[in-house]
Amino acid sequence: MDARTGFTALDRTVFDEGARAAFAAAYPESPAIIRHGLTDHPLLALDSLAALAGKLPDRSIEYNRGDLPIGIDGKPAPTGLGIEDTIRHIATSNSWAVLKNIEQDPAYEALLLGLLSELRAGIEAKTGAMLRPQGFVFISSPNAVTPYHFDPEHNILLQLVGSKVMTQFPAGDPCFAPDATHESYHSGGPRELVWRDELAAGGREFPIGPGEALMVPVMAPHFVRNGPASSISLSITWRSDWSFAEADARCWNGLLRKAGLNPRPPGRWPRRNRAKALAFRAWRRVAGAS
Repeated sequence: MDARTGFTALDRTVFDEGARAAFAAAYPESPAIIRHGLTDHPLLALDSLAALAGKLPDRSIEYNRGDLPIGIDGKPAPTGLGIEDTIRHIATSNSWAVLKNIEQDPAYEALLLGLLSELRAGIEAKTGAMLRPQGFVFISSPNAVTPYHFDPEHNILLQLVGSKVMTQFPAGDPCFAPDATHESYHSGGPRELVWRDELAAGGREFPIGPGEALMVPVMAPHFVRNGPASSISLSITWRSDWSFAEADARCWNGLLRKAGLNPRPPGRWPRRNRAKALAFRAWRRVAGAS
């Protein structure tokens, strides 16, 4: 128990043997729904999350209108409320909010690391050491939309309250996320993607409710529609040497493209993308020293 909060990080197993086995079989490239037992943790109640939002730095808070289309630059837009009121009144505030890097708070760091420790064996057997663990909490109004985008981390989304449907698209397929967009993102550009209605046929819907968690492969494009009630979800994420190598290979390809070449995209797991990653890391060292 954390003496400062009175909360226990984990006092039970959250992912049982069946959930761990299902996760290990799917990881890292196949989306899969598994069961979890975290639906009533006090750190993840609305009042606790509103209090956490009041302590996090501004860079770790994003909140937007909930009635967004699938394809839009999903950056913060005015909601008329501060973040704490947005969260406490999420049922009526027509918003979605995300608290980023919750591990900045010691109690939430213990919670995140406890969850990931249950899955560590399945993770490290395939992608090696679990690097840079991070946690994100999403609080969403009824029917809110998180627009079409991708994320650079290995990710499991645990649904705690309410329901949502995530529509995922194949990772690494340039039809859904062009190579040039990946290259721009890894060089500091946005992660939001251009939506076209004809893309919808390539998506796969994953409905999740309380007690269910969805694995999201690295860089898999997706958008999310919240259900008819307000929602709380916890995203636990980590990186791997493989995910960093893909990112660095994308950056190298971006340099090649600027030089007028048309480079081949990085391979998906289990390909390591080592040569391009090392080339970019060497270029970065030289550029940083000049």
